[in-house]
Amino acid sequence: MVATHSESNGRGSNASDRIGQPPFLMNCCDDQCNSIPTVSLHSRRGIITALASAAVLSPGLSVAATDASADDERFMRIALDEARQADFPFGAVIVRDGQVLARGRNLGRTNGDPTAHGEMTAIHRCLVDHGSAALRGSTLYTSGEPCAMCMGAILWCRMGRLVFAASVQQLATTLDQIMISSADIAAKAPFVPIAITGGVLADEAMQLFHK
Repeated sequence: MVATHSESNGRGSNASDRIGQPPFLMNCCDDQCNSIPTVSLHSRRGIITALASAAVLSPGLSVAATDASADDERFMRIALDEARQADFPFGAVIVRDGQVLARGRNLGRTNGDPTAHGEMTAIHRCLVDHGSAALRGSTLYTSGEPCAMCMGAILWCRMGRLVFAASVQQLATTLDQIMISSADIAAKAPFVPIAITGGVLADEAMQLFHK
C-alpha cells in the first residue's frame, strides 16, 4: 500500500504500484531481464526509470506500506473527514507528538486558487497558528498522495513523515495527475530525511474520488 490537484486535481495504488520500493523493483528487473525479447520498449524504459529513482534514494528516506499504526488510521480518518468537505476530496491533517496542529482541505474552487490543495491549506494554517518550527519533524496525513507542489512544500517545511491514503497511480484513474511519486521527489532532496507510508485507508479514500 504504499502523491495534482489542479482545479480538477486528484491523485493512487496498492503496494505493488509504488515507485521507490527497491525490492519490488529488483523483482521486476529480474522478470524483465529473463524475457527481454518480448518486452516492449515502453516497459523497459519504465523499469529503467524506476530503477534509477530507487538508486538515488537518500539514506534518510524510507518508504513503507506495513508500518501503519492504529494512530495512523485514526489521524487518516480525520484527513478523510476534511476530504468529504473539500471541493475535491483532498483532506490533510498535521500532527506532532500525537496532537493535531492543523487541518486543511482542497479549496481550489471556493477560493479560485488552483494552489489551494489540502496539504497547502493545512501548512498555511499551521504556520499562522504555531509558526514554522512546529512543522519541523511533524507528520502530515493526506487522503491522496501529494502532488509535486505539495510534496515540495512538505520537504521545505522539513516535515519528518508523510502518510497518504490513495496513491498517484490510483488517483490518476479518476483525475488528472502529475505522474511522479512522493518518493521520487523526496529522493531528489537528500538534505531532508523523511519517512513515507502509503496506502493507509486507501480504499476508503478512493470511494470519495469515485463519487
